Amino acid sequence: MAALVIDTSSWIEWFEARGPDAIGRALGEDRVILPPVVAAELASGTLTAAKRSRLVQLLRVLPLCPADFDHWVRVGLLRAALRSRGLSVTIPDAHVAQCALDLDCELLAQDHVFALIARHVPLRMLEE
Repeated sequence: MAALVIDTSSWIEWFEARGPDAIGRALGEDRVILPPVVAAELASGTLTAAKRSRLVQLLRVLPLCPADFDHWVRVGLLRAALRSRGLSVTIPDAHVAQCALDLDCELLAQDHVFALIARHVPLRMLEE
């Protein structure tokens, strides 16, 4: 099975026990790749100290999407290309999408912006 990039929106749903079963399956199969910005977004949430500690323990063992200089240039180029087509996306959303594109894997997201991005680039969305 292919690797899976998971956006913050899907993680939040999963942590609240309302999210996709695909996350649990992918975690069990060691297929999850973590975009660094998703770790930051999740850690910045309103959590108790105990929940934040459990979150960090879970995320710490996941492989990170490589985010070297060239990756960030591609993030900027993706945003520019999308903007030229009338779609404005945030840097974090472009980063998550670019991680999936760089790794040629599927993206799981509840946020509709990724479906819009996928209309313009070969971003593969996991259908749950």
